[in-house]
Amino acid sequence: MSGRSLRDGRYLRGAFFLGSAEFYRWLGGLAGPDFDGLSMTRVSDINQLYGGREILDALQRRHGRFFNTCMMATLLGAAVSDALEDGRVVSGVGGQYNFVAMAHALRDGRSMLLLRASRGSGDKARSSILWNYGHTTIPRHLRDVFVTEYGVADLRGKSDEDCVRAMLAISDARFVDALAEQARQAGKLAPDFVIPAAWRRNTPEQLAQALAPLRRRGLFDAFPFGSDFTPAELQLAGALNWLKQRGSTRRGKLSLLWRALRSGSPQPQERELLQRLGLAAPASAGERWLQRLVLAGLRREKAA
Repeated sequence: MSGRSLRDGRYLRGAFFLGSAEFYRWLGGLAGPDFDGLSMTRVSDINQLYGGREILDALQRRHGRFFNTCMMATLLGAAVSDALEDGRVVSGVGGQYNFVAMAHALRDGRSMLLLRASRGSGDKARSSILWNYGHTTIPRHLRDVFVTEYGVADLRGKSDEDCVRAMLAISDARFVDALAEQARQAGKLAPDFVIPAAWRRNTPEQLAQALAPLRRRGLFDAFPFGSDFTPAELQLAGALNWLKQRGSTRRGKLSLLWRALRSGSPQPQERELLQRLGLAAPASAGERWLQRLVLAGLRREKAA
């Protein structure tokens, strides 16, 4: 604003980069002030305030917003991110706890924990929001903001009952009644509480329907910042993921069998995709069935 350049100024502080090959090429091409503006330092300096310059770090992190993902969350605001209650370790904690604690240590910082409201499909569908869990990564006293595909729950400074209501509002509707009953039994939800009608629309089907017009306009790209996948690989990934989801139930498997029987011969544009999987010229009965299943997955949108 003064017209002077800031000597040794930094516009980004980071501990590591993660992205596509295109992103790495851009980084490798930086020079001069653009390159000097990157401040690469140790992870411990990025993840927390402590280290001898707390006042300066707090000033530099005004209105800090710290985003992390977790596997599960409880209605009272605890988060599960690194292990299961039977002791199995899924991943390291990383800096998640440090970021959450820092959000509370800063006067205007906020912690955002993102998760899917449910996982699995059909009979194997499970809620990722639970009443309680035997292992937590982030304790409930550090609760702040949770985000699912159905909305945002701001829990900071709220009573237990208000936290329960906020988390129920972003839960999958298939599990909301059971969760509310558990909260009532624990005395954390009023006995006469009624689930609002809007919460019952929190379903994968309703979400897909709401987003369909936007997807047709080219929005919500699976990789909005680019990826190293080829168009063929992306098309195959969608087909294989659809087959995995459909095959998770007995009814789904029967539907796949019927589609495979009707799939017929591959079209010219499908042969390249089959070649990528080594199924363009199946050499056995098993490979022929795999080819038919893949074709069913590739044609899923036309058959829907």
